[in-house]
Amino acid sequence: MSPQSDPPKKPPLGLLPPTWFLLSIGLMALLWWLAPAMVHVAWPWTACGALPIAVGVGLAVVADQQFKRHGTTVMPFQESSALVTGGAFAFSRHPMYLGMAVALLGIAIALGVLTPFVVPVGFAVFVHVAFVRHEERDMAAQFGKEYLDYRKRVRCWL
Repeated sequence: MSPQSDPPKKPPLGLLPPTWFLLSIGLMALLWWLAPAMVHVAWPWTACGALPIAVGVGLAVVADQQFKRHGTTVMPFQESSALVTGGAFAFSRHPMYLGMAVALLGIAIALGVLTPFVVPVGFAVFVHVAFVRHEERDMAAQFGKEYLDYRKRVRCWL
């Protein structure tokens, strides 16, 4: 099949990353309730999860605002109108996904048991395979050398 006849790219199951993030929170709660295995951390130590939750959500919001300031889309699989490389994008090529993963890690800490910790890792792997790889390929095709230089300077996640 030639590139011109490829079907339009769509997110897995038609769900965008924020929906996968919310589903991940639900899965973490389910694991906490059904299989609260191993370590049980009690209050006030579970409150330590608030910091990564705040940092993760803040990072995702700041990155989203940067996209909006540059007038480009935040929607995966849509063509970008600008390559954003400053601010949060100066230390991570995917700060929104990183922020979601960090927030999930904070939620796992707040839940106080071991089983929910599989979800942030699974989320990061899933997002990388389902979204990041495609976005990186599309950005390289669209922005060429400018994007390839950016890739050399800035890590994918951290």
